[in-house]
Amino acid sequence: MIHHPRPNPIAFSIGPVDIHWYGIMYVLAFALFIILGRVRIRTQPHVQAQGWTNSDLDDMLFYGMLGVVIGGRLGEVLFYRPDYYFSHPLEILQTWHGGMSYHGGFIGVLIAMALWASKRKRNLLDVYDFIAPMVPIGYACGRLGNFINAELPGRMADPSLPWAMEWPGITDHLVHPSPLYQMLIDGILVFVIMWIFARKPRPRLAVGALYTTLYGCARFFTEWFRVPDWETHVFGLPITSGQVLSLPMIVAGLIMLFWAYSSGNRQPAHA
Repeated sequence: MIHHPRPNPIAFSIGPVDIHWYGIMYVLAFALFIILGRVRIRTQPHVQAQGWTNSDLDDMLFYGMLGVVIGGRLGEVLFYRPDYYFSHPLEILQTWHGGMSYHGGFIGVLIAMALWASKRKRNLLDVYDFIAPMVPIGYACGRLGNFINAELPGRMADPSLPWAMEWPGITDHLVHPSPLYQMLIDGILVFVIMWIFARKPRPRLAVGALYTTLYGCARFFTEWFRVPDWETHVFGLPITSGQVLSLPMIVAGLIMLFWAYSSGNRQPAHA
């Protein structure tokens, strides 16, 4: 058995302002996006050939931050706990307590990138291909923030499991540390695969499509170990809220992958 470390969610305070670990994880995610993006621009010739610059990256980050925060919070409100938040509307703004939906953030970032692409006269598919390899590591940071906050507890675990964990607020059984599963599988593992795949030139949309597919599949798997926000049944089989939201990603990702490789749509150098 492993005990949850129960760290203080507040990392430090500056006068009356509390700085939460959850917020620090988001800052770290955005910083890693910039660092990894600059590595791609500097070391990958096919990325350089498309004319990507550090200035593009910095400008894109502002739009992406808005998409993640606004989309992620609205997704949490609308997809998972609408009754609660509509009864407590002021808590919608209290993001430092956690409660961000990945799927809502994903949609928010797509909208934000569409606005940025329109502003900079870029093909949206090229933008998606460029940012996709940097996204999973940011997701991993968010899941670490969930773990620090003792959010998203896992399902009951066999006590013989070496990493079965005692979880704050759960006294009668041990659980799977599901935020760590999702950090490692949905985040770090998907990042490694995406980074390797994106190092070589691929057909337009192939990189973005692979990320959509991989994340959907990884999330569908790790959801089995997490206590669902809500659960339904399809053909008599239980399916969680996260799996319901991941299925469209898997289907869309596979369709996009087929289109990318069947169309021979190579990414051109940026004029």
